[in-house]
Amino acid sequence: MCGMPQQPPVRSTPARVSRPDASMSLLTNVMDHSLDDGYAEAAARKKAEGAGGLPKTLRAKLGLAGGLVLAALVVTVGAAQARISAPVVAKEREELIDRVDSETKAADELERTVDRLRDDVSARQREALRHSGGSGQTDLVGILSGAVEVHGPGIKLVVNDAKEATTGGDGDPRETSGFSDTGRVRDRDMQKVVNGLWASGAEAVSINGQRLTALSAIRAAGDAILVDNKPLVPPYTVLAVGDGKKLSTRFQNSADGVYLNVLQENYGIRTAISVQDDVRLPAAPSVIVRTAQPRTEKGTS
Repeated sequence: MCGMPQQPPVRSTPARVSRPDASMSLLTNVMDHSLDDGYAEAAARKKAEGAGGLPKTLRAKLGLAGGLVLAALVVTVGAAQARISAPVVAKEREELIDRVDSETKAADELERTVDRLRDDVSARQREALRHSGGSGQTDLVGILSGAVEVHGPGIKLVVNDAKEATTGGDGDPRETSGFSDTGRVRDRDMQKVVNGLWASGAEAVSINGQRLTALSAIRAAGDAILVDNKPLVPPYTVLAVGDGKKLSTRFQNSADGVYLNVLQENYGIRTAISVQDDVRLPAAPSVIVRTAQPRTEKGTS
């Protein structure tokens, strides 16, 4: 038999009505869940845990305050240590000063002892010269060697540093010697002065009371001038025994006198020369006078 066509079952519930924005489900999900679930959970947990915490600004202020307190503590500890060590440093400094003073006094005493011994040696040498025959030749040897005091007519030459450093002009006499323009008298200058006086006829020469001999040395130690290792202080007073007028004229006309004049004009170095009726020069300390005697050999037969 012919059966009836089977009808589709009838649903008891109405069909689900589709949303108008069904085609935009992705955008709808983003709008409904703007914050990721993981982020939302972390934010909720942080809020629950930090409900009783401090605001960030307050924590920052407390951190800054803690840093300042720590810095103040470090400074305070450093100052306390400095106050503790200050007496120790002061004591060490005082001990060093006392030691320097003591050593300086000892050196001064040794120098005085050396001077006394030199004077004693010089006196004995002069006595020996006087008792060696008293000849004029012996007296001349004593004068020329500087072993005895001498006085007589001569000149006085004063050489002093410039008041201020000056700029040298053309014809610089120091340029070839490597000297800089300082306006100070150099050891080389005094060497030229002394050699010029000897060459002009001086019989005896002294600088600031230091008698010069054939073995004397004029050197420099920094800006100081040394004569036989003794420092001199400007102005430098040079005394020379000889025929005063002739000695003065010859020296000023010599190459060394011209050199000194150029220093005066170009560098402001101050000089003054005068003829003296009587100048006195001391004996040089620790001068050993040796005289040669002719040696005759006996002939052999």
